[in-house]
Amino acid sequence: MAYTYSPTTTFFPKHHLRSTTINCTSSPPPTTVTTTTNRQPIPPLLPFSAKYVPFNSITDESYSLDEIIYRSSSGGLLDVQHDMNALKQFDGKYWRTLFDSRVGRTTWPYGSGVWSKKEWVLPEIDNDDIISCFEGNSNLFWAERYGKENLNGMNDLWVKHCGISHTGSFKDLGMTVLVSQVNRLRKMNKPLVGVGCASTGDTSAALSAYCAAAGIPSIVFLPANKISMAQLVQPIANGAFVLSMDTDFDGCMKLIREITSELPIYLANSLNSLRLEGQKTAAIEILQQFDWEVPDWVIIPGGNLGNIYAFYKGFKMCEELGLVDRIPRLVCAQAANANPLYLNYKSGWKNFTPVKATTTFASAIQIGDPVSIDRAVYALKNSDGIVEEATEEELMDEMAAADATGMFVCPHTGVALVALRKLRERGVIGRSDRTVVVSTAHGLKFSQAKIDYHSKAIEGMGCKFANPPVEVKAEYGAVMDVLTKYLSNVS
Repeated sequence: MAYTYSPTTTFFPKHHLRSTTINCTSSPPPTTVTTTTNRQPIPPLLPFSAKYVPFNSITDESYSLDEIIYRSSSGGLLDVQHDMNALKQFDGKYWRTLFDSRVGRTTWPYGSGVWSKKEWVLPEIDNDDIISCFEGNSNLFWAERYGKENLNGMNDLWVKHCGISHTGSFKDLGMTVLVSQVNRLRKMNKPLVGVGCASTGDTSAALSAYCAAAGIPSIVFLPANKISMAQLVQPIANGAFVLSMDTDFDGCMKLIREITSELPIYLANSLNSLRLEGQKTAAIEILQQFDWEVPDWVIIPGGNLGNIYAFYKGFKMCEELGLVDRIPRLVCAQAANANPLYLNYKSGWKNFTPVKATTTFASAIQIGDPVSIDRAVYALKNSDGIVEEATEEELMDEMAAADATGMFVCPHTGVALVALRKLRERGVIGRSDRTVVVSTAHGLKFSQAKIDYHSKAIEGMGCKFANPPVEVKAEYGAVMDVLTKYLSNVS
């Protein structure tokens, strides 16, 4: 039985009963719950809960979220499984109203875009254990000019700026969940000294910031000379113990997995499914920002491939719990220099083969052996999804074209925009299809790449949208000549 929301009859767990506001929490409710109007008892509610289970497997195997475990007994991925029967005690309208009521509020921790969905994320954690920087609630930007001028009049294009966040990337959404759980585990005297990750930049920035806020040591494995200085300085500034290694991300990932199996360091990479619980809230947030209308397409850059599954999971939970009646089609966009998922998709999902990723300006997705390949394939198959790729010149030109219409996006967003352009040109995505491109990081993290592009300093690249400054003498006549010529060209 699902209880419906109405202004006059609303059901709450008794310990957070309010007469005028919706304020449902996840602690086990009492055996009797009353209405706000007539105080009559109704059947007892099931408490909200979640556990680890083997990913996409029918088995009785499960683990508490308070266990330190990253793989199933067979060595496969784990997933966080929520008690859907407990969540279904409330109908879709109830959840929509609850989530909407928390947007922009300062009541801890519900003003966060992640923790406003606490019941769907970490339902059993105490609010005092949560480490939040009020992440999420990022801008859903109507890319009107870009769509009209660059995509043949596309008029319902939106860019979800997940990079407008505490450390400048979507990784904050997952890291607040993971570090909060570590904070809880340490208070339970679990054998954890610190938290570690391998990173191409953004993961380390998020991990170090949230660990610093919690007072928990962070350890970061970075591939030497393969991330931007803006990304490197973030973990350093936040006090992380940074190891720069003469390998690529895949090499760093192999080492951190080996190290965390021997030392009391908690693994923070997306092999750990806790992070995906936070990242899925970006999908729910998109639906909120469209007043719970479902877009036709969502395009997501893909490297280690956890995020494509996180978005699928967020959309699917909303469908299963009655907030919406369908899910969007998903597109994963990869750099051609690191495209194992694209090659797998083009082969008809035959046996997956890792690749040796080569240098790409989209450095955060420069990953040839993604941990979450099985998750990504599952998400794409179940959303009638597509995979596309972008060359280096394509992604840099598309990034510059987007910037010229008022955005300031990262190269990874350029990859996603190239995928959109190709699908528009083939007629797969229609002119009026409501489409969301997920921008995963702030463009300021990649200032040097933009400087090199606009200076035409990238070898072998035409940089057709370069906009270098014009050198002119500090004389009235010289300035007038330059401006007159410029104005005649733009008028």
